[in-house]
Amino acid sequence: MIEQQIDAMLGGDSRALSKLISQVEDRDPGYQDVMDRIYSHTGKSYRVGITGPPGAGKSTLVDRLVPLFRQEGKRVGVLACDPTSPFSGGALLGDRVRMQSLLTDDGVFIRSLATRGSLGGLSQVTHEVALLLEAAHYDVIIFETIGVGQAEIDIIQTADSIAVVVIPQSGDAIQAIKAGLMEIADIFVLNKSDQGQADRAVHALHFALPSADGKNRWVPPIVKTVASQNEGMDKFKTALDAHHKFLGDSGIQRKQRERLQLFIQRIIEENLRKELWSAERAQQLSQQIELILQGKLGPFQIAKEIQKGLR
Repeated sequence: MIEQQIDAMLGGDSRALSKLISQVEDRDPGYQDVMDRIYSHTGKSYRVGITGPPGAGKSTLVDRLVPLFRQEGKRVGVLACDPTSPFSGGALLGDRVRMQSLLTDDGVFIRSLATRGSLGGLSQVTHEVALLLEAAHYDVIIFETIGVGQAEIDIIQTADSIAVVVIPQSGDAIQAIKAGLMEIADIFVLNKSDQGQADRAVHALHFALPSADGKNRWVPPIVKTVASQNEGMDKFKTALDAHHKFLGDSGIQRKQRERLQLFIQRIIEENLRKELWSAERAQQLSQQIELILQGKLGPFQIAKEIQKGLR
């Protein structure tokens, strides 16, 4: 059954893709075998990360950007990374209602994914689902991440090109500089640039940008957009194309190697966590908690006792 789903997905069946994504999200038995089976079909997609604070208009930006790739005949996958519901463990917002215009296009696949508490805004599941999209022959994969400032550093390990979206009036540009987002941005998008203080925000970003010190240095362009009015989107797409060309095959391959190393490290960490917190060890901890509450032992003593069983 799984083999049939994989073959169907590799043949472009979006329903089979959805089922395999659900199996990966739910950590169904055999999901790791699925990932091993499809890995040789990955590595040919262009990955775009779009990040920034809440209210910057990231979803609207994605909604207007996707058709520009579609005009070139490219299939596009969108992974919208939402906070995790503390009750269900799933994405709070579900499939993005703000991307309704894309839902009828067979060449576009949209999925909301829960971040599952990942400090970087992207969970291990996100990396795995991106590989499934690559294997399903999506030419471009767009990651829209939750806007939690510095925690978005994780996006640099996921995308080939990163666009940081800010708006003028909220002081986002200054906050981006303070939060370290200058270091991860390949492109700055000043969205809602029809609002006041747009020029001031552009000046602040220009002032903080590094200067070009050689032919191999990329200086992030600042693109002004009003995504809700579809203004400036062509310039944004042109900036992405320019950065993609700048990276070239060698730059993309370097990023893929780095992603693969990180991916394997995370697989090992996840497997070790499962092994560490077996039912027996979890029960042992639960029993020892009472001793801490009674003042007989401290938490570090308990931790050392449990760790002894790992050696």
